[in-house]
Amino acid sequence: MSALARPRDGRWIGGVCAALAHRFGMSAKTMRVIFVVSCLLPGPQFLVYLALWLLLPNDKSASTAW
Repeated sequence: MSALARPRDGRWIGGVCAALAHRFGMSAKTMRVIFVVSCLLPGPQFLVYLALWLLLPNDKSASTAW
């Protein structure tokens, strides 16, 4: 398993689902479906997503064009 960091490529909104999918070895699409289905259940899923968005660092492997 790799370190938990939001990738610069392949992310939609904040990259949280892509980071979790990469960490657990599954596709980002599967993780997004799991997240959307979990939002139908009662609980703080959206708040956890926002917290992870703020707390997870960006992936350092991608280089910028500057």
